[in-house]
Amino acid sequence: MRVDSFDFHLPPERIALRPARPRDSARLLVARGASGISDRLVTDLPQCLRANDVLVFNDTRVIPAQLEGRRGEARIGATLHKRVDLRRWQAFIRNGKRLREGDRIAFPADVAALAETRHPDGSWTLAFTGDEPVEVLLERAGRMPLPPYIAGKREADEADRGDYQTMFAQKDGAVAAPTAALHFTPRLMGALAAAGVGSETLTLHVGAGTFLPVKAEDTADHAMHAEWGTIDAATADRLNAARANGGRVIAVGTTSLRLLETATGEDGVIRPFSGDTAIFITPGYRFRAIDGLVTNFHLPRSTLFMLVSALMGLERMQAIYAHAIAAEYRFYSYGDASLLLPEGQGKA
Repeated sequence: MRVDSFDFHLPPERIALRPARPRDSARLLVARGASGISDRLVTDLPQCLRANDVLVFNDTRVIPAQLEGRRGEARIGATLHKRVDLRRWQAFIRNGKRLREGDRIAFPADVAALAETRHPDGSWTLAFTGDEPVEVLLERAGRMPLPPYIAGKREADEADRGDYQTMFAQKDGAVAAPTAALHFTPRLMGALAAAGVGSETLTLHVGAGTFLPVKAEDTADHAMHAEWGTIDAATADRLNAARANGGRVIAVGTTSLRLLETATGEDGVIRPFSGDTAIFITPGYRFRAIDGLVTNFHLPRSTLFMLVSALMGLERMQAIYAHAIAAEYRFYSYGDASLLLPEGQGKA
């Protein structure tokens, strides 16, 4: 499909620069099938789902993956996006034309890395020097990797170290938050459990590739960056059992959705999975694992808007987003949420 089919006008002021406080006070747009939009709050979510539904969260933890350093007199910016091994990460580099293989980049707090390999997409493999775990080095020298549409308007600060982390964050490795889960609080999880809604977790270490614009004119020509994820056998079994008993699997965030779809066969059975996924979901895709999605509002022409258009239909999503913009919903990572239930499912 043509990428410009996924364009729409988003006023810049609709992009949220800070999250709602408390987190679960954000607004929630509920869309069912081909018609009907309800304007709710995230705290209404227990009333919008059914007993025996299961929400699936991503328990990845965002690391301070943005670094500012120097190679000699040249300023070098690095955004780590995929771990290679214990000491090496693939990174997008700003001012990368000034780098040569073997160059040493000096970052603050006595942190350094060698520019090891340049890749065809312009990224580099960086090998961090020393013996301390790279995660320790990043806590000392790095900044939280806010999306460009936020970082272009303000600097990351100490508040972002908490704001840009979900309550489920346990496993270090993401360089972008699974932002739909930012809205969830212990209070909301208690209300969901009381309503009979279950929860499960998986892990997908979100890469900075999620921020990259789609430069191709046709979706068929866009290459997704791979991200590492895992879902264990016990979790897969519980999700399959929930569906067999009439419950719905609702992914919380496009990251959970993409890993679930990667792990699910044509027969609709979710299986254990551990490895890389570069799944790219566009209209025409047949969903196998999920029955609905909780997600934030995405940017024009983004792979994530393509994904929700595959779930609900492009014309339907254009109408939903037109409503959201007119109703002044807050967009993107720190913005409001939507509950998308295809085929008229749900009681909201």
